[in-house]
Amino acid sequence: MARPIPRARTLSQNFLADRATAAHVARLAAPDGRHPSLLLEVGAGDGALTEPLARRSRELHAYEIDPRLVPGLRTRFARTPHVHVVAGDFLAARPPRTPFSVAGNVPFSRTADIVDWCLAAPGLTDATLLTQLEYARKRTGDYGRWSLLTVLTWPGHEWRLLGRVGRHRFRPAPRVDAGILRIAQRRTPLLTGPGARRTWSDLVELGFSGVGGSLHASLRRAHPRRRVDAAFRAARLDRGVLVGEVAPDRWLRLHEELTA
Repeated sequence: MARPIPRARTLSQNFLADRATAAHVARLAAPDGRHPSLLLEVGAGDGALTEPLARRSRELHAYEIDPRLVPGLRTRFARTPHVHVVAGDFLAARPPRTPFSVAGNVPFSRTADIVDWCLAAPGLTDATLLTQLEYARKRTGDYGRWSLLTVLTWPGHEWRLLGRVGRHRFRPAPRVDAGILRIAQRRTPLLTGPGARRTWSDLVELGFSGVGGSLHASLRRAHPRRRVDAAFRAARLDRGVLVGEVAPDRWLRLHEELTA
């Protein structure tokens, strides 16, 4: 019997070892009736998630950066012609021009870079990622606070936390649990036009700058006090609210009022 290949610590590898969890993540990535025509898997590892994803996609490109794992993956899926095992770094891949989905058990240390890659890809429809639980909670407002990245991208992307996965369902077990993070590109953006996107990013970045000591004070650096006061009333915000406590829908109301 072949000995298991030890993980490479530099690649932050924690392989999904629970079949039920793999099947659950695959169902979330490709729900019944909505199997993606093209699905990219980040970090195929030993193929635990690749297998259920293959059953729920028409074409699957499984990326694996560890060259020691690629031969085993290619052998495992040799009789599955719509699965293409790609040896190399997912982050070096050029995003497809046609609509595509992303799924994967991502290395915790590379989560931010993988998320940035997904957000920058025009053809991305959705991404379902196993990430560090804290990261998933932070990005989806689960702590009652919202991050700059989430608010900036909210008009074009929806962020959701779809569940928690215990750390002992991975091999070797990481120090913390994982979360199932879902990022979906909106079919109809909440803001349209380059002008609206620019004023949105300007507003949000100014608000998160911390200049002035409060969100209200920061926004007054670019807008008259009376307009900021009126915008806060319209958004039902207290003047002393912390910037991270402002949900994206309230930001949209602030933007509407301050750019009218």
